[in-house]
Amino acid sequence: MKPLHAAKSLLFMLSVLFLSSCHDEHTSTYTYRTLQPVYLEMSDVRARVITSEPARPLDNTGKIYIYGDYLFINEPTEGIHILDNSNPSNPVNLSFIPIEGNVDMAVNGDILYADNYVDLLAFDISKIGNIQLIKRVEDVFSHMYNHATGQITTFKDTVITTENPTWQVERGWLMDINVSFAANFSAAAQSYGTGGSMARFTLSNEHLYAVDESTLHVFDVENAADPKFVKPIDLGWGIETIFPFEDKLFIGSNNGMHIYDASTPNSPTRMAVYEHVQACDPVVVNEEFAFVTLRNGNNCRNGVNELQVIDIKDLYNPKLKKAYTMLNPHGLGLAGDYLFVAEGTHGLKSFNVSNVMEIDDNQLEFLTKEKSVDLIPGPNSLIVIGPDGVCQFDYSNPSKLQKLSCIQVSNPVGVY
Repeated sequence: MKPLHAAKSLLFMLSVLFLSSCHDEHTSTYTYRTLQPVYLEMSDVRARVITSEPARPLDNTGKIYIYGDYLFINEPTEGIHILDNSNPSNPVNLSFIPIEGNVDMAVNGDILYADNYVDLLAFDISKIGNIQLIKRVEDVFSHMYNHATGQITTFKDTVITTENPTWQVERGWLMDINVSFAANFSAAAQSYGTGGSMARFTLSNEHLYAVDESTLHVFDVENAADPKFVKPIDLGWGIETIFPFEDKLFIGSNNGMHIYDASTPNSPTRMAVYEHVQACDPVVVNEEFAFVTLRNGNNCRNGVNELQVIDIKDLYNPKLKKAYTMLNPHGLGLAGDYLFVAEGTHGLKSFNVSNVMEIDDNQLEFLTKEKSVDLIPGPNSLIVIGPDGVCQFDYSNPSKLQKLSCIQVSNPVGVY
């Protein structure tokens, strides 16, 4: 090769390398909403004074609960909003109780029970303007508690950005784009309130029953202001919801429905377990049938999207009566012969279920614009919670739901 030609070739190669090194590389980023672990000292949490505060706007919504003319709305891990719902067309935001780690609640007369991470709290709500914490029962929800260190592990709803389009490992925890915090109705008796079908707290026969991922926690609340922890009952993994009917407890899990006899209230005993494929599983019940929604998404990846009707006339031998294909059902509520189903991002449905063999032929209404996660058919309105807030409907005619009001939230989460 001639010297001049070689020099030109070298210069060309250097110019290519130089230009390549100066070229901006394009990197795609992905935004995830997920749960990140947070480590807290429970002693620090207990040292903080909890008093009710003036009403604040809803940032996000979790569980809903009604008691008399009051509507309680959980702000996941933050506390509980209390609203005057005597006029469902115009609910009035009254106050807020800041409770760290709170995800569920129940009301027994003038006493509100709420979880505070691993503790159960009892509040006197006889004076809504001056709510007082009157008792703390410690270390009863201990699945997230390390007794050796006094530390609890909880999770914070977090938005992160990464270059990974699917999965990301952060501090040793596996996270997915479809995981979000958004986080699962009772025939109320005595002076108890009513929760949604996604509830983990319920009251029956002067006892409070609370479930976590694997355990039924039993509390004696005969003296409502002085709840006493009775014992834990192991249920197996994947427990999600609890629903009382008469003296029975119907417990939804991601692979089945557990039926417990609570006629001896301080020591419920297992009657049967109805098993199905892995799927999220809230349940509501009447005298003859249990209605269960199964869905995929979130932790229910191997599930199906169905409404299952289970014959429970023999509580020791529950049998599938019929299954109906759904879009992505979440919570549900039963009012007489009418069933209301929250279909997630797909909307809200109502059915006449007087004939359980023809439910698909008796769909009454499908509101496709009403994203919904859970609901309560209350005495004055159908209360529906979704990613955008809490809406109420006149459901005196289940075939023609009339919207009465909506409480918007400022930081809605996705529905999966």
